[in-house]
Amino acid sequence: MFHYIVRRILIAVPSLLGISAILFGVLALAPGDPFEELAQNPNVPPEVRLALRAQFGLDDPIWQRYFHWLVNMLRGDWGFSFVSRIDVDTLILGRLPVTIAVIGMAQVLALLVAIPVGVLAAVRPYSWFDRIASTFAFIGFSLPTFFTGVLFILFFSIYLGWLPFVYRADLSETGWRWWWEQFRQSIMPITVLGLFQAASMMRYVRSSVLDVIRLDYVTTARSKGLTERVVINKHVVRNALIPVVTLIALQMPAVFGGAIVTEQIFRIPGIGSLLIDAILRNDTPVIMAVTFVFACLVILCNLLADVLYGLLDPRISYR
Repeated sequence: MFHYIVRRILIAVPSLLGISAILFGVLALAPGDPFEELAQNPNVPPEVRLALRAQFGLDDPIWQRYFHWLVNMLRGDWGFSFVSRIDVDTLILGRLPVTIAVIGMAQVLALLVAIPVGVLAAVRPYSWFDRIASTFAFIGFSLPTFFTGVLFILFFSIYLGWLPFVYRADLSETGWRWWWEQFRQSIMPITVLGLFQAASMMRYVRSSVLDVIRLDYVTTARSKGLTERVVINKHVVRNALIPVVTLIALQMPAVFGGAIVTEQIFRIPGIGSLLIDAILRNDTPVIMAVTFVFACLVILCNLLADVLYGLLDPRISYR
């Protein structure tokens, strides 16, 4: 498995280079000037703005700027934010844990809901449970996260007053009280994002289990006298999860996109809100770094999916 992972990482390197080149080219050709505010400020002389552009290489050719950026990235220098006036890696590392925590817990919630509900709906097809679960699933992935997020805020925060609707990074509490407040302010964003993903996953789990449960080896397992629970858990669910793993890996870009919207709704100081703020202020180094981090996370999730294939299906080899 180690050699397989190393080989996949080496294969991912050209993909990352291609993604970075396309992103850099699109941002370089996009309209706007990061020093536009300085140009409109009468107190800043024009020669100061020109000196800053020359210092950051904004007037150099695109290929030269990309090569300079790539060399600095390999050296661990992610650039300098034009707006925040601090290093980009410091900005990202300060906000990335919050985003990973929200996305990670949302994915755990989605799996805990989608897998058992999808399996039960497939074991009892066209029953009342299947119809109710399918109806809620259709409603769940039809409603966007910004709509359900606003509904959660109106009901749980404004009407009931149970949960805070603004995520605070500067909690004054300490000890167990800090953990409790952190949990309370994370419930709604995690639930909104997790239920949205669970609604889509549940339909795929149900469809996959229905395809596997009709196969001959499942009938053979039942004919051997195995209980229905053993047949479902050991012979059906394990093989049915293979396409679900593929779905989860392919949906990771959509998950990060949903996380960006969710962070804006609940004012979560994550990497998504950092990206939106950088786009509004035309902070090119931050935009480039954040999108590149997203690309790395997506490729990492696809690698984890390929590794899980071999764990779920012994027929799959890592050669």
